Amino acid sequence: MKYLFPVVFLFILCSCGENKKASIGAIDIDSLLVLYPDSVDLLVERGNRYLKTFEFDKAIADGAKAFRIDSNNLEARLLFADILNNKPDRSITTDVSAAQRHYKFALKKRPKDPKVLISLASTYSQQMDFEESFKLINKALRIDKRYRDAYVLKGSNYLFLNKPDLAKSSYETAVQQDPKFFEAYLMLGSLYQSENNEICLEYYRTAVSLQPKNPDVLFSLAYAYQLFNQPAKALALYRKMIQVDTAYYQALNQIGVIKQYNYKEIDSAIYYYKSALQTEPRFVQAWHNLGMCYEERGDVSQALQSYGKALKYDPNFEMSRERADQLKNAR
Repeated sequence: MKYLFPVVFLFILCSCGENKKASIGAIDIDSLLVLYPDSVDLLVERGNRYLKTFEFDKAIADGAKAFRIDSNNLEARLLFADILNNKPDRSITTDVSAAQRHYKFALKKRPKDPKVLISLASTYSQQMDFEESFKLINKALRIDKRYRDAYVLKGSNYLFLNKPDLAKSSYETAVQQDPKFFEAYLMLGSLYQSENNEICLEYYRTAVSLQPKNPDVLFSLAYAYQLFNQPAKALALYRKMIQVDTAYYQALNQIGVIKQYNYKEIDSAIYYYKSALQTEPRFVQAWHNLGMCYEERGDVSQALQSYGKALKYDPNFEMSRERADQLKNAR
């Protein structure tokens, strides 16, 4: 079973938490670090900001420097652990294991801190030790039964264990604790969508109401409209996405799909597939779709060229291989 919202992202939510301290403006903090480049507090604050916006290269530069300057500073240690635990190229055996050691150290200092407990639990989840992860999650909930990220991680665990009903229950509880937590609405939408349940549209619409200019959130709702045969609504959202992010090639591709299959407008579909490929020339699905359009036109040569491009970038893309073989055999 595949879900649209990446489960690993939820570990970041668990690790970052909410910073309720008074914060310095982004420009101010950069200026202050020019004056005080070895300020651990400033490095930690900026590093956490970078982590929340997924700027991992910048975050690790600040986090590593802060930890190197003062390894006894617990906030610096936690930032460094959060980066190791969440960076996209993390290694389970090295990065996540190192983060786990840092969280265990922090837990000795803060044994009743639910954020540290859930961060530590997430390392066990990634190591597939769900028994230990659930123990830590439940310990965090005994301390704070309303701690949102405990339910988020619990939902992620249940997804890995292929228990979607329990996952949905956990994410529902998460949004009860934090009704503005749009990521959980996305996850719930994805879960119901995977079951072909149209209720997913309600969750996606809620996520869009909370993040109306987030192209990823718009894409989730638009794609669901497309799946549930509401092409006009899907087109409107895809076009809105392109206004927000002109380089969002998946939206351009899906407009092409709607033009090709819902409205039978082949020339328009070709235009959008080519537009997607201008942004991402290695987008295999768009090359395949383009080939299908050329087939409908009766242009076998162009169709074969398009399928060839798809296979160049992904030799295992069977749909293009099958179409290319059929065209060659029919000659």
